[in-house]
Amino acid sequence: MKVLVATEKPFAPVAVEGIRKVVEEAGHELALLEKYTDPAQLCEAVADADALIVRSDKVTPALLDAAPKLKIVVRAGAGYDNVDLESATSHGVVVENTPGQNSNAVAELVFGMLVMAVRNMYAGTAGSELLGKTLGIHAFGQVGRNVARIAGGFGMKVSALDPYCPVEVMQAAGVEPVGDLHELYSNNKFVSLHIPATPETRGSVGYDLISLMPKGGVLINTARKEVIDEAGLAQALEARADLKYVADIRPDNADELLERFPGRVFFTPKKMGAQTAEANINAGIAAARQIADFFATGNTRFKVNK
Repeated sequence: MKVLVATEKPFAPVAVEGIRKVVEEAGHELALLEKYTDPAQLCEAVADADALIVRSDKVTPALLDAAPKLKIVVRAGAGYDNVDLESATSHGVVVENTPGQNSNAVAELVFGMLVMAVRNMYAGTAGSELLGKTLGIHAFGQVGRNVARIAGGFGMKVSALDPYCPVEVMQAAGVEPVGDLHELYSNNKFVSLHIPATPETRGSVGYDLISLMPKGGVLINTARKEVIDEAGLAQALEARADLKYVADIRPDNADELLERFPGRVFFTPKKMGAQTAEANINAGIAAARQIADFFATGNTRFKVNK
């Protein structure tokens, strides 16, 4: 079987070697397409591939049409909205992700940005501390659980909302379960977003929720820009001069927000949550192992399409 690793933003060399070792020891062939500049290059490269590993690269209907032998796509990371799941299903292609492999990296970035925000973006003025402050976690998956763990080290009071996570799991992590969104946002000075971009969540966090936050509130988004109602965010920041928004995802209205609310908004230049050497290696090798297991046993434990 031919396994193609197609990455516009390449894996670290050590990760590529780890992927190669897993793939070749399983008796398969590894092919690389790195730093490509045109989707047509990816369509050409995938023409004879049986498996595909991507990062944030787009897996479109056109790509799937160009890959008649393709049986499995693994997104090296947790989010998979860059893959057209409906088209993959119609092509008979299994789509998987690698949950948990970059969760600590993302969680650490949450606190990197949060500390910066409460210290007034390091402007030299007096800020505040995190000790004893309230943190709400919007979705308690792998990243959210790591955020809770780190928050414990800061001595924060943590609560979380996730209808898909058992209450007992939150309580075991020392986290108070919350029943609804209004309670989560109104009772926490800081809220960290970890919801996926789905039809239900797109544009779901806007003025009505953000404006509920206590005085000096900070909203941290390391999830997806699509979950934010950008007009509503701007409205909340306009109405409340005490609020801040920091994100690992540059919104479409980033320039406007930076101009209108200097010192109160911050965006990384590109999505950086998973950009650590450790996460890079973990996710890539996990993807390779899942593909090897799929071909050896048919295991689809991490399948995300129907």
